Amino acid sequence: MIENQKIRPAMVIGPLGEPLSVDSLPPPSTTRWVVRRKAEVVAAVNGGLLTIDEVCERYSLTLEEFASWQRAVDRSGMQGLRVTRIQHYRDLYERQQKY
Repeated sequence: MIENQKIRPAMVIGPLGEPLSVDSLPPPSTTRWVVRRKAEVVAAVNGGLLTIDEVCERYSLTLEEFASWQRAVDRSGMQGLRVTRIQHYRDLYERQQKY
């Protein structure tokens, strides 16, 4: 998304195919990040609903943390966001890069 773009969509398509608006995103007070919530926030940024800076400020995330969510979705889809499977998907991706 172009950072200087003034026009933003009112809704984007979420990770499960549902419409997402700023109001339907996880609340700023969220502390328990399940896969669906992470994927919704990534979809909001990818669709132009919010900027990365806005997401980091709204949810008190570091840029690195959000970037890891984006990488996980790009590489493995929503399943890549599962904390219990991070090492599995990291190993799988590294093996794919070798060949």
